[in-house]
Amino acid sequence: MFEPKDLEQNYQPVIMPGQNAEPVLPVKEIEVKELATAKDTLEEEMIYRRGVVSIKDLISPTSFEVQSSYIKLGDLFARTLFVIEYPRYINVGWFSPIINMDITADIALYFYPVKASVILKQLKKKVGIIEAGLVSDAEKGAPRNPLMETAFRDMEQLRDSLTQGTEHFFQTAVYITVYGKTLEELDTVSNKVENVFGSTMVYSRRVFYQAEQGFTSTLPLADDELEILVNINTSPAASSFPFVSSDLTSDRGVLYGINRHNNSLILFDRFSLQNANEVVFATSGAGKSYTIKLEVLRSLMFGTEVIIIDPEREYKYLCESVGGTYIDVSLNSESKINPFDLPRAIGGDSKVEDIIRNAVITVKGLIRLMIGDVTYEEDSVIDRALLETYAKKDITAESDLSKIEPPILSDLQQILEGMEGSESIALRLKKYTEGTFSGLLNNPTNVVMKNQLVVFSVRDLEDELKPLAIYTIVNHVWNIVRSEIKKRILVVDEAWWLMQREDSAKFIFALVKRCRKYYLGVTTITQDVNDFLTSPYGQAIVNNSSLQLLMKQSPAGVNLVQKTFLLTEGEKYLLLECGVGEGIFFAGAKHAAIKVVASYSEDQLITSDPRQLLEIEQAKKDFEASLIEGQAQ
Repeated sequence: MFEPKDLEQNYQPVIMPGQNAEPVLPVKEIEVKELATAKDTLEEEMIYRRGVVSIKDLISPTSFEVQSSYIKLGDLFARTLFVIEYPRYINVGWFSPIINMDITADIALYFYPVKASVILKQLKKKVGIIEAGLVSDAEKGAPRNPLMETAFRDMEQLRDSLTQGTEHFFQTAVYITVYGKTLEELDTVSNKVENVFGSTMVYSRRVFYQAEQGFTSTLPLADDELEILVNINTSPAASSFPFVSSDLTSDRGVLYGINRHNNSLILFDRFSLQNANEVVFATSGAGKSYTIKLEVLRSLMFGTEVIIIDPEREYKYLCESVGGTYIDVSLNSESKINPFDLPRAIGGDSKVEDIIRNAVITVKGLIRLMIGDVTYEEDSVIDRALLETYAKKDITAESDLSKIEPPILSDLQQILEGMEGSESIALRLKKYTEGTFSGLLNNPTNVVMKNQLVVFSVRDLEDELKPLAIYTIVNHVWNIVRSEIKKRILVVDEAWWLMQREDSAKFIFALVKRCRKYYLGVTTITQDVNDFLTSPYGQAIVNNSSLQLLMKQSPAGVNLVQKTFLLTEGEKYLLLECGVGEGIFFAGAKHAAIKVVASYSEDQLITSDPRQLLEIEQAKKDFEASLIEGQAQ
């Protein structure tokens, strides 16, 4: 370090030419060296930075061309539109159609608060002028001016609100920059935005010789270079809030998931709608069964009875965990359902004759599924044979349905063998009474449904028999539902099995249409969207379902889904790109993007992930082994 005396020895006063002999501040040689070193370092830094690629280099366009009403960013055209006038009344969410348009756009909203004292002073002058004009017109006997009177009332109301502090005043600017690959596309998009604005009586204009300033004003820089302002108070300013989403939260009901737009809860009671039916469309692995199991688990907490038709044993673990009844329906199973069963009692004025007639129609649909297409003559023979089959068991219009013993399929076989013209039908039916498939439908019913959760498994059935089994199970459930009215949900997983034939599709549609009267909600789940929606009955089922859940879709079926549910392009791509457990939830006229969430305990009960199921099973084995080891010690 330098001592003060060293500094005095090394630095001498310097006299500049043309100056007096008075010494100026000494220039230190060490400072000159430091300045030179700093200059060299700065030049080296500049040389280095010229070779470094920055974020600005990556995002900036290759060229920037400014025209009178648009700019060109590389190969992309852009134009800015701005709002110049609002109507007297404007609805909340008027800006949502612009936000939800399937276009690329940058939107900027600027709000400049104005002091209330300034506005009150101006309003006082305006009110005085208008009031004087109204008084003058009245004295002259001129006809009343409704426009002036309305303006006077509005100003007086605004003055009161500003004075009381319930309203504030702003100057606001709304700018929208739209883009197009060509100038024609840019004009089309601009017209589209202007038409949407015009439909709400909001008037807009395109920039003219301010294209660059308009583009800059919509960049995320908060720099308003256009400054095209409109006077507005708090209420209409709040109505322009762009992020509006359907709120599906109610005071009671089941938690279906979280609204992905605003993170609110989608809490809904399906029985509060005009019907409690639900349809679920999703590809394999999208989380549809997981979602329905979660709904089932939460519905059980509210005392709702649930009946499930399970094609892949996905609901077995859930059923066992909550103490439900799991019924295995197969050729070798001990659980049997008789398709000839009748409801034991029906409330209202239903006649026994009508009940028998409906049963004949239902069984006739099952017979068509079993033996294939029939002619008109064969249909008439089957109809007559079914009536005789019931009559053989003394089931007629005068019978007491609580004391009858319904027939079985073998009884129909015997009647057909004794009728003229029914040889072909009896022969085709024989494999279900005496042949390979005789163990499925040719026995009295021994299934007992006295549990809050009942699951019917059809996994072990051949594909040929699954539609028959599901048809029979649904008919049995329908008889139970009509016998005793309770709050129930029927879940038909992989419902496309029933859409393959007209008779079964017609049957499930009739069930969906009539179940509301018996406090039943039908949930139909399918991954084969094309088979389901191309059926006229499938389309009718969708129309008669107030709840609709769309999850991840395949590219092959998404266009049909979009057409059926009137989705926007943005919603269509959401269904193509969404993750597991995500989709769009429709409840009546409202819909929202949903993410299904479950607690850890719920997840352990409803998961369908084989890896997770193996981990749970291994944990159970380890726990049992530790208990045995503890008892041994």
